[in-house]
Amino acid sequence: MNITVFLGSNPGRDEKYTTLAAEVGKMIAEGGHTLVYGGATNGLMGILARNVRDHGGHILGVIPGFFHEVQNTDVDELVVVQNMQERKKLLMDRGSMYIALPGGIGTLEEMADAISALKLKHHHNLCIFMNLDGYYEPLKAMLQKMYDEGFADPASLEGVLFLNHAEDLGRYL
Repeated sequence: MNITVFLGSNPGRDEKYTTLAAEVGKMIAEGGHTLVYGGATNGLMGILARNVRDHGGHILGVIPGFFHEVQNTDVDELVVVQNMQERKKLLMDRGSMYIALPGGIGTLEEMADAISALKLKHHHNLCIFMNLDGYYEPLKAMLQKMYDEGFADPASLEGVLFLNHAEDLGRYL
């Protein structure tokens, strides 16, 4: 399975985020899956990719050419695209599942697109938020508020999961 992971290009302020990225990378590799990710060496992205590589996994990186200084060349396939829109499209197209680790605005945007595409039935892939120590609780509450206020159908959240620990991910890989 091709697993697209969206996550921070920074490591975060707490070691728990780097530990999570390392654990998820190991799980992807040991499960015989391919990591599809943003193609960089920095932050959580680099940690995830190194752990997939260290455990014998296959990696597809997708990165815009203007990020050449952080391009990960230690991947099985590196696709250099023109812009962030092309990157996001390819990350979505090549994924069989989408996972968000802690990250910033880019991570949130990518997962919002994945959830919108799921709602529109453009794919049937799981959209999983790794909700380590409640990182994504505000988003979970916002999604619930949208449904409570009648702006979205509860059925459109089918396939969107919030998991609290790396080991919880194991049953989906």
